[in-house]
Amino acid sequence: MTLDPRAEGARAQMENVRRIVAVTGGKGGIGKSSVASALALEAARAGHTTGLLDLDLTSPSTHVLLGYPTAFPEEPNGIEPSIHAGVRCMTIAHFAGDRAAPLRGADVTSALLELLAITHWGDLDVLVIDMPPGLGDTALDVIALLERAEHLVITTSSRVVLHSVDRMLQLLQHVGVPILGVLENMQREPTSAAAELAQQHGVAHVGALPFDASLEDAAGDHERIVDTPFANALRACLPALRL
Repeated sequence: MTLDPRAEGARAQMENVRRIVAVTGGKGGIGKSSVASALALEAARAGHTTGLLDLDLTSPSTHVLLGYPTAFPEEPNGIEPSIHAGVRCMTIAHFAGDRAAPLRGADVTSALLELLAITHWGDLDVLVIDMPPGLGDTALDVIALLERAEHLVITTSSRVVLHSVDRMLQLLQHVGVPILGVLENMQREPTSAAAELAQQHGVAHVGALPFDASLEDAAGDHERIVDTPFANALRACLPALRL
């Protein structure tokens, strides 16, 4: 991968991006895409020039959550992200549409490199990345390519999820990447499990977001999303994220 010229191209596209926040977690279905989408909205509302990159290459969903169009993007000399609700958005759905995009092995790395190398982000205060679940090829490639990305690790109070997040934190700390902290999502009642896990690893416990049934109805409408209890709780976490 280090010999592929697209790797340097990917880094070059990030030269004017001041911060990269990778929203990650060890399991699917824990709300990473919801957090990443709402975080990008809130960062833009706070006055930051913001981008949102959906790196779930097989099941992208930020365009569904925020309701931004997935027409093929402009490409004069590369790809220009679409702008929606003040956020510059990029997703593989711009190319695949609603069709399945089965990828495996080297194809995953190739698709990731291509997407990173041709996307013109320009000057950004923060780029939020919606990471795919787990420790697969995409996650490992991002760690290798975007060394300065700060990882916001999402968990729930589920014992199974906490176990997978524990392993995720072990990996991130082993390779020495920046960790913004642990954020609990879908909290139904107060619990100290996420805070205790963060303390065990010596990282910040950013906060907790409630289980919010209204978020499903708000999906596709960014104006409704920012008025949900979920978004209000995330807004309260911005100082801990230095946003």
